[in-house]
Amino acid sequence: MTKQNADWIAVDWGTSTLRAWLMAADGTVLERRRSDSGMGALAHAEFEPALLALIGDALSCDRVIPVVCCGMVGSRQGWAEAPYASVPCAPPGIAQATQVAGSDPRIAAFILPGIKQNSPADVMRGEETQIAGVLAADPDFDGILCLPGTHTKWVHISAGEIVSFRTFMTGEMFALLSGQSVLRHSVAAEGWDEDAFENAVSDAMSRPERVAAALFSLRAETLLNGLSGASARACLSGLLIGTELAAARPYWLGQAVRIVGAEAIAAPYLAALQAQAADVTAIADEEITLRGLMRAYATLPETVE
Repeated sequence: MTKQNADWIAVDWGTSTLRAWLMAADGTVLERRRSDSGMGALAHAEFEPALLALIGDALSCDRVIPVVCCGMVGSRQGWAEAPYASVPCAPPGIAQATQVAGSDPRIAAFILPGIKQNSPADVMRGEETQIAGVLAADPDFDGILCLPGTHTKWVHISAGEIVSFRTFMTGEMFALLSGQSVLRHSVAAEGWDEDAFENAVSDAMSRPERVAAALFSLRAETLLNGLSGASARACLSGLLIGTELAAARPYWLGQAVRIVGAEAIAAPYLAALQAQAADVTAIADEEITLRGLMRAYATLPETVE
């Protein structure tokens, strides 16, 4: 597609990755682009140049192109801080966005805010746009969304609003334990043992107070009984997810749960919840964030300066 075809640009700017979609006004994706210029690698003055390096050739000198952004780009360490909206609230749109006063006159950049919860203290940035994407597809959804990732979110949705949420550092703990602890000698980088995973989930949910000891047992089982790296990986995942499910029980027990995320990361949560007879389905939509950005763009005033 030629650059003249882009009516606006959708941007998902996380800690490690910058993703952009060149969009037509009717929601057609003209082109997908990606770079490693995530927020974590950039100083404040480097954000606009990083964006222009990715999309600059798609801009026009004849008109201003709106750029709708979500994610860590709106954090205190990002391009411009987009203050948090407070629960209960609908996923924030353009009306709550921060417009960035950049130096390039060809773009008008809008950064969507994250969401905060004062008690218990919690925050999200980027996930609120995924939630907006879910509600764009199903405005009447009432129930629980599970957004697995480095920091997994459990979110209560009712009447189109985010009522409450909780964040679990399960993904980060898995990465730290499998890559930097003594368990790095036992846990394989790939492979899976479904039975080992299900047993570990059950053990952790039944006896969460024993999980710290069970974690070290993975190392001992490797040394003494030949536990395979794939089984150790599945056990580690099961112990951590089981502990998370035990703590998140008020969210999922007796509720309709939808897991939103890539299949590889959503599948263990789906299996763990199904084993608890939960009412759960998975939405494997890698562009759910884009749907949320499209929902925000739809409320953009016709005249953008």
